[in-house]
Amino acid sequence: MGLYKADGTRITKTAFPATNISDPERIITADIYATRPHDLGTRPTDSRDAIPEGSIRTLAYRAGAVLRQSQIDKLFPPATITAITPATGAAAGGTVVTITGAALDGVSDVKFGNTPGTNLKILTANRLQVTTPAGTAGAVNVVVGDDAGPVTKAGGFTYS
Repeated sequence: MGLYKADGTRITKTAFPATNISDPERIITADIYATRPHDLGTRPTDSRDAIPEGSIRTLAYRAGAVLRQSQIDKLFPPATITAITPATGAAAGGTVVTITGAALDGVSDVKFGNTPGTNLKILTANRLQVTTPAGTAGAVNVVVGDDAGPVTKAGGFTYS
């Protein structure tokens, strides 16, 4: 069998008209499930997320499925920080801070300036808690490290 261009020129394997792409295919090696909160219906709730993400699990990809790296990357959006409460605390540290935003469930660490916080707890995809380390008086950047890389809230916390 031969392959040819529109003008009748034969195409060789080494001259095949295609470009390399930087978006390789990946073969999924284990079943992957997605989670979402279930419908609260008429159940009472409070001002926080009442049901944690993960209440309902559905099969997203079967082992053996083929995805491009760009498709996988879209499954891990970067975190965002919309609020830090409280935004001030003692220089001695020990303030329990709640960070709200989006895609926070992939966060693995939180730094206040260059110092890691402690007792990180992922509450929901949109909320986490962490305890501040000791610091010096003044505002510091709050940096969350997540699957997509670090995200900074400039001057996000002020030590008093």
